[in-house]
Amino acid sequence: MALNPKTQQFLIFLFLFSPLAGSSSSQIISHDTSPTPELTVYEILPKYGLPSGLLPDSVTSFTLSENGEFEVNLKNACYIKFDYLVYYEKKITGKLKVGSINHLKGIQVKRFLFWFDVDEISVDLPPSDSIYFTVGIINKKLDVDQFRTVRSCKADALLTQLQAPMDVIPMLITE
Repeated sequence: MALNPKTQQFLIFLFLFSPLAGSSSSQIISHDTSPTPELTVYEILPKYGLPSGLLPDSVTSFTLSENGEFEVNLKNACYIKFDYLVYYEKKITGKLKVGSINHLKGIQVKRFLFWFDVDEISVDLPPSDSIYFTVGIINKKLDVDQFRTVRSCKADALLTQLQAPMDVIPMLITE
């Protein structure tokens, strides 16, 4: 026996909005007690297409909201030497999107004698060998490979600027 369309709509309405339907679905949800492992910030960055080495190894905590806003806390403010010297404040905030971090606060880069706030970090989609740091209206393209490995932070900028000892001293050729 076929039901007329109005009867079908009424039965569907009752099923969807009855108290029994709500309780049975919550029962199903409550039975799923499998633990969800929490990812580290170093595991989350690649899920957004970003290299895991954008942040130092001294992250003590981080939060990520559903809209992509995040907060990262470090043990201390510190420095890392990439192509440029980068300063990380103890607290870093921003908005994480696929391929970029914008509204960034807490990361600065040294150019010549001046420190500049990094406003945005982005990568090409699909991925390439480049990463882009936006400082004001300037967009600086860098090699992404230097950000693939999570690095240790130094508390003092002078320690990061010292050159590594040379194993071989180049011979001067004179005629």
